[in-house]
Amino acid sequence: MMTVEKLSKMISVALGNEKADLVIKNAKIVNVMSGSFLDADIAIVDDYIVGVGEYSGKEEFDAKGSYATSGLIDAHVHIESSLCTPETFGEYVIAKGTTLAITDPHEIGNVCGVDGIDYMIESAKQTPLKCMVMLPSCVPALDFEESGCVLDSKECAKLVNNDEIFGLAEMMNAPGLFKLDRDVLEKLVLFINANKTIDGHGVLLSDKKLNAYLSARITTDHECRTPEDAKQKLDLGMYVLFRHSTASFYLPELLKAVNPYNYRRCCMCTDDKHLDHIEHRGHVSENLKIAVENGIDPFIAVAMATINPAECYGLKDMGLVAPGYKADIVLWDDLKDFNANTVFIDGNMVAKDGLSFKKSENKVNKDKVINTMNIKPITLDDLQIKINGNKANVMRRVVQTLTEKVEREVAVDENGYFKFEGSPNLKKVAVIERHKATGHIGLGLIENFDMSNGAIATTIAHDSHNLIVIGDNDEDMILAIKELERVGGGITVVKQGKVLETLELNIAGLISDDKPENIISTMHKLLDVAYNELKADKSINPFMTLSSLSLAVIPKIRVTTKGLYDVVDNSFLEVSL
Repeated sequence: MMTVEKLSKMISVALGNEKADLVIKNAKIVNVMSGSFLDADIAIVDDYIVGVGEYSGKEEFDAKGSYATSGLIDAHVHIESSLCTPETFGEYVIAKGTTLAITDPHEIGNVCGVDGIDYMIESAKQTPLKCMVMLPSCVPALDFEESGCVLDSKECAKLVNNDEIFGLAEMMNAPGLFKLDRDVLEKLVLFINANKTIDGHGVLLSDKKLNAYLSARITTDHECRTPEDAKQKLDLGMYVLFRHSTASFYLPELLKAVNPYNYRRCCMCTDDKHLDHIEHRGHVSENLKIAVENGIDPFIAVAMATINPAECYGLKDMGLVAPGYKADIVLWDDLKDFNANTVFIDGNMVAKDGLSFKKSENKVNKDKVINTMNIKPITLDDLQIKINGNKANVMRRVVQTLTEKVEREVAVDENGYFKFEGSPNLKKVAVIERHKATGHIGLGLIENFDMSNGAIATTIAHDSHNLIVIGDNDEDMILAIKELERVGGGITVVKQGKVLETLELNIAGLISDDKPENIISTMHKLLDVAYNELKADKSINPFMTLSSLSLAVIPKIRVTTKGLYDVVDNSFLEVSL
C-alpha cells in the first residue's frame, strides 16, 4: 500500500538524495519498449523500482552483466495440472523466472467447488509467487457433464466482488453462449459490470461466431492451433496466449502469426505442465527459448511474457524494469537458453542458481479436498461394448490432443460384444463417474493411441475429472480402476495383472502434497513403465493425452460418462454403427 512517507522516500532515492534499500548493480536491462539494452544499476525502495542509472544502496547486488527483465507472467495456467500444490508449484516456477501466474482453479473446482478454490487460494498465499485467481466459468464445462460440483451464476454472484477473484476464467461453453443460455449470459454480465477480465477458450471459432464471442467482452484465447487462427483473433483485437505445455506443442507453428504490428497482443502461457516437465525443461522460460529458436526477436519474446500480459490483465505497475514498476526482476545468463540465475519478487531475492529459497511445507488444511473417490462397484460386464454387426464409430487421435471420427471394422465375440483379438490398433477407453457413485460409464474405442499388454488410468480427466482408463484388455482396465479407488485418486500403469507404478494424488484426485522430489521421481517411473513396458508412443505424454480424451470442448470426438460425444455437432454417438 502506498503512503505519503513511502512515496516521499521513493522520490528522494530516485533523485539520488538518499540510498536505495537495494541496488542491483551492473545489469544489462532488456528494454522491450525500445528494443535496446541499457547498462545500468536498478534502484529499489521496498517493493518498487525507483531508478535505472547509477545508484548506491544500503544493500547492493552485483548482476555481473546479467540480462535483466521483469519477472515472467504465465497468462493462463491450471496449477493442478502440475500435480502439486500451489505452494510447491511456486517453489519450482519461481526458480525458472516466473513471478506471477494468472491461475484458473477449474480442475479442483469441478471436483470440490468453492472449497477447492479456497484451498488453492490459501495454498498460493504460502509462496512468494503472485497468483491472480480467476473464477472458473464452466463447472461443469457443459450441461450434460457430471462434475463433483456446480458453480452456476448464483454462486458466481457471491464471488464476483471478492478481492481474491481477479476475473472470470476461460469461457469454454461457447455453445451455451451462442444459444443465449441464461445462466451463461448472467455469468458474463456479472464480470462485465464488475469490470473484470474474462478469459476465452475459442476453439476453432471464426467469422460471425468469433464476432459474437468477442461481443461478450471475452478478451483472450489460448486455444489457437494454426497461425491463421491466431492471426484472425489478433486482427479482431483479441489477446492470443501462445501456449506450450506437456501435451500441446503448437508454439513453433503459431509463432508464424507474430509480426512487428500485432506482437503487443501476444502473450505466453503454459496451461498444463507436469512438475517433472517444469523441473527439467522450464516454465514460461521454455516458451521464450522456443520463440527465440524459431526466429522471434528476443525483445519481442520477452515482451510476450512480461509487459504484454501485464497490460492484458490490467496490471499497471508490472511488466517493465522501469521506475514506478514492481521490483519483480529476473537476471538471465543469456537471451537464448533463458536460464535464470537470480530472481527478485517485490525487491526480495527469492531464488538463485535454479533454487528457490522458500521451500514448500504444505500445511494448509486440506480436510475439505480429500477423500473424493466415490465409485459404484464395477465389473467386467460394465466394460462390454455391444456391436450390431461388425462396424463401429471410432475416436482416432490425430495430433496432440485433437481427434476425429472414423469408421472401422471390428471383431465381435459370440454374444456380439467388441473383441480385442481381431481388432488391430484399437484400444478401449472408459470414463467412470467418480463423484456421486451414479454408476454411469461411457465407453468408446480409440485408434492411434499406442500401448499394449496393459492399461493406464487416471482421475485427471478433463474437465469434470471422473476416472478415465484405456487398455487392450478388460482385466487390466478393471485392476487399474480398483487401484485408483484404493489410493484415493491418481495415475496408474498396469500390465498383465500387475500394478507397475502409481502416483497417489490425495487432494481431489488431482494433486499430491508429497515432497516434490517424490512426485518427480514417481512421474519418471510412470513414464518409464508406460514407454518401456506398455510400449506407449514416446512422442506424447500418455497420461496428459489420456486426460484430454474426455475433454468435451475440444474437437472432434470425446468420451464422457454419458458416452461418445461429437463436439462439433453437439450430439452423442453410438459406438456401434
